[in-house]
Amino acid sequence: MTTTFSPRALMSLLFNGPKAVDVVTTALSVGLLDALEAGPVSLRELAERFQMQPLRLYKFLDCLESLGFVSRNEPSDDITETTYHGVTGLREAAAAAVGPGAIEHDRDTYPWQRLHGRLEESLRGDVSMTDDDFSWPPKTDEQTEAFERSMSLGLGPVIKTFDQHAHRLWPGRRRFLDVGGGAGTLAAHVLDNAPDLLADVYNLPAVAPLVEETRKRCAHPERLGFVAGDFFTEPLPAGYDALAFVRVLHDWPTPDSRRLVKKAYEALSPGGLLLICEEFRTPDRLAMQFFWSYFLIGVDSAVSRLREVSFYTKLLGEVGFTDIQVLPGSWELVVAHKPG
Repeated sequence: MTTTFSPRALMSLLFNGPKAVDVVTTALSVGLLDALEAGPVSLRELAERFQMQPLRLYKFLDCLESLGFVSRNEPSDDITETTYHGVTGLREAAAAAVGPGAIEHDRDTYPWQRLHGRLEESLRGDVSMTDDDFSWPPKTDEQTEAFERSMSLGLGPVIKTFDQHAHRLWPGRRRFLDVGGGAGTLAAHVLDNAPDLLADVYNLPAVAPLVEETRKRCAHPERLGFVAGDFFTEPLPAGYDALAFVRVLHDWPTPDSRRLVKKAYEALSPGGLLLICEEFRTPDRLAMQFFWSYFLIGVDSAVSRLREVSFYTKLLGEVGFTDIQVLPGSWELVVAHKPG
């Protein structure tokens, strides 16, 4: 189901955003979203199942419909015969955004309030985030650890894409390096689908304790390791036949991103595989990254550019990679090979 709003209707929804969140959170917590996604289901069935008043529930479902989350069929003047069907993936999306462990709750811990109501001043350079608010790149071990923990929360779509294509990524591969791989969350999941693979996370020394926490919890601790280093001041470690940049390259200016891709080419063994999973510039991705676009208005040291996927495919070809493909998924995955 695709919904297109007029500018005026969209403005109304935006203004009433907190109320919309209240509606979705309630629908999620009481179980309505599960029933709706499994539909079509009648208002009568929903009211009886959840012990709600039909007329009030009818209006509540109007709120969900106005958000584009459900479709409705009203065959008669008896509202209890009205049937509803939720969009596919509705419950999962709601849980990711407003559930107890939602990434949005984590994002809300950042001091965005410093900019709220003062965007004009910020755009003119009079209001900024301080290093105590948000330092980029992180300057202390504490800032690095906090940032990497936060980033691990947003890996769900990436992990799904890696899982989806595991059958074509890992056969024949022996050693995998996740560059800037945070707490090792993705690397640990990769090992679940690649029994012959050894995986290392390459990151700043301050991240080592986080990777060790992940290693102790994961199903294959003997195959998950950590390599300390700084990818800007040192060559990338050699001896790997698969290497990944996941949510890394978009944080840096184009010359730096190009330099990192060249380092990957130099480090990979002949025939090696490079994977890039990024926040490519699409309408969906822009919407889901709204918070960071807003928050980073006040952080001049953070580039954080959402680039089109063609930027990366072109760059890979210029550096010398071949057999460049874009694999579909929750987040697209760009794969390329170093000639053997």
